[in-house]
Amino acid sequence: MNELTAALIKGITSFVATNLDDIVILTIFFSQINANFRVRHILVGQYLGFLVIILASLPGFLGGLVLSEAWIGLLGLVPIGIGLYQLFNSDDDDTIQTVTCELSAKPRQTLFASLLVPQTYHVAAVTIANGGDNIGIYVPLFASTSLTGLLIILSVFLVMVALWCAVAYYFSRHPAIMPILTRYGNVIVPHVLIGLGLFILIENGSYSLLPGL
Repeated sequence: MNELTAALIKGITSFVATNLDDIVILTIFFSQINANFRVRHILVGQYLGFLVIILASLPGFLGGLVLSEAWIGLLGLVPIGIGLYQLFNSDDDDTIQTVTCELSAKPRQTLFASLLVPQTYHVAAVTIANGGDNIGIYVPLFASTSLTGLLIILSVFLVMVALWCAVAYYFSRHPAIMPILTRYGNVIVPHVLIGLGLFILIENGSYSLLPGL
């Protein structure tokens, strides 16, 4: 098996193995699209978050320091915080919509400026927080890969992110899925994020950082 084929297989299998749960999160995100939360926010946020995960994993390739799983697991506090905020501020959407309408006469932002908004960072934060297992797999994967193989794997990852977003977008628009997500999405999202955060904390043993444990 040549290096190209091996790197392609490694890239695809490692991405799928570490991002199956992202399909659910992305599907929920796409089901929440409205005047203030656009597809571009999800796409940019997902890529931004994934690039951070890749950068955090590169020390494995360089043979440098690696964060312990317990500390990585603390990233689970991010989706918990976002979930709690959404849970206790579920009535804010109407206010935001009204403000948006009132400000519609103001000059439009540039495309670049419109991406630098909290919606984008929220998606990126959830992606990063859900990437603890990604880092745990990517670090040793990168450490055992040549520079050429690493570049191939990273290229595969970037393509797979786009594919994942496309699949999630399709799921969010599927006749059997969309009505449920549209009707119950605002209730489901906070609980999914909180559950995701707790899972990340427990899976990575972050409770061991508490004194006496």
